[in-house]
Amino acid sequence: MKATETAPLRVIVVGGFLGAGKTTLLRQAGRRLVQQGKRVGIVTNDQAENLVDTETLRREGFGVEEVAGGCFCCRFSDLLSSSKRLMEAHKPDVLLCEPVGSCTDLAATVLRPMQTFLKGRLAVGPYSVLVDPLRLKQMLSKGTRSPFSEKVLYIYNKQLEEADVIVLNKADALPADEFEALQQKLTQVFPRAAVMGISALEERGLDLWLEQACADRPSGQRGIHVNYDIYAEGEAELGWLNAAVRLRSSEPVAWKPVALDLLKALKDAFHARNAEVAHVKLSLTAPGHALTGNLTSTGGLPFLMVQGTAEAPSTEALLLVNARVQIQPDELKAAVQATLETGLPRSLLKEIERLDCFSPSRPVPEHRLPPPEPCSVGAENPCGIIREIFKPKKKISGTQARSN
Repeated sequence: MKATETAPLRVIVVGGFLGAGKTTLLRQAGRRLVQQGKRVGIVTNDQAENLVDTETLRREGFGVEEVAGGCFCCRFSDLLSSSKRLMEAHKPDVLLCEPVGSCTDLAATVLRPMQTFLKGRLAVGPYSVLVDPLRLKQMLSKGTRSPFSEKVLYIYNKQLEEADVIVLNKADALPADEFEALQQKLTQVFPRAAVMGISALEERGLDLWLEQACADRPSGQRGIHVNYDIYAEGEAELGWLNAAVRLRSSEPVAWKPVALDLLKALKDAFHARNAEVAHVKLSLTAPGHALTGNLTSTGGLPFLMVQGTAEAPSTEALLLVNARVQIQPDELKAAVQATLETGLPRSLLKEIERLDCFSPSRPVPEHRLPPPEPCSVGAENPCGIIREIFKPKKKISGTQARSN
């Protein structure tokens, strides 16, 4: 896996919880790097196939590989194989990698193995973890019960603990003073990480973040304590659905209102079931243009982005739906299938080409490497940095504790 004769391949890994804006950041960063004359490759990651992120990024013209069937840590060999294919086909100067949004412990299972096994061939930049300010504000609000369980919040907090750079995204979503207060809170709770605020959508702070992400500084060196029982149980509480649906009509259809109405119908369906959305994405591809839709919480507003210039009605489209919701898989499947019938026009012929629905299985990393300097304090707080934002009201069960 040789990038060039003179320099190693620059690798930027961007983690963060579902709905934090990772794909938007990578798309905007990829564009900016191309403007700077650099070649860019991207590796996406999911527990199943038919990933909206992959389709969205390929439509932008990037070379994209997808690691499906498990997270980067459990599919580390696939990550290396995908990276090698990109390097051979596109010869990128920069490789952008987006892990599954429910994963943590990536420093030990992905970043350090990359640096150890491919030393001199890859230059892994500081590990960035994105944060959605609306989700963070919701979790920090006193007297407000979090829509996610304590075990899901455990994963959220562990992602922040191992970050080299914590990126509070979506500065456009809150008033400046509220956004700054959240940024200060993150700085206080995670003093060993660099904390910065950006708006990936509006490209505010993008150049400053790229400077941080490309810096020649140690990456993923922090040791954290991870209880894999709690981690696995937290992931298993999320239903996971990926569907591919062929839509046909005898008359030309304007697809933009169709996609927006479907997102609204999905939001209503989950609200009716008291199920919290972690992230719902859809991609609708029709001749001449494509649409990408997002819903990042049950109480949030659907967002739709148009790619391409032509929006002429057509008689056929391919719809991809990715839903990550705190609900049992059978309930999630029933809700989405019912909404595809009621939330889309009756005149459309709907052919489900593939539908995968499940809860993620227990993470079993291929490698798990300790930090360069072993932690010197107890297992419950191995590096003295476990400072929980979310204080559990009761002890979370879990027996298999592992520390870096």
